[in-house]
Amino acid sequence: QVQLVESGGGLVQAGGSLRLSCAASGMMLSFNAMGWYRQAPGKQRELVASITRDGRPNYADSVKGRFTISRDNAKNTVYLQMNSLKPEDTAVYYCNRYPSITSWWGQGTQVTVSS
Repeated sequence: QVQLVESGGGLVQAGGSLRLSCAASGMMLSFNAMGWYRQAPGKQRELVASITRDGRPNYADSVKGRFTISRDNAKNTVYLQMNSLKPEDTAVYYCNRYPSITSWWGQGTQVTVSS
């Protein structure tokens, strides 16, 4: 049974930084492309960043230049470094395979950016 546990969210002022972590169990992270997704209130969940099995990242235009996705296959963990945060980044952040697998969604971690 695959379990993804996100952590590292919190309340931060605009311009601040946070680092999210996603610890995976029940599967080998190295076999999967992974993504960070977010869902803001009243909006659909969207892909923020993805990373291939060999570490090549891709970003949504809205976060390009501000967010960095990385992976540590030895720790079975994916990270999202978020800098220069904006109020519009406020959302629940999730990690999942890319493309996502429905049964892999975790609880997410709340990120709130105040203006």
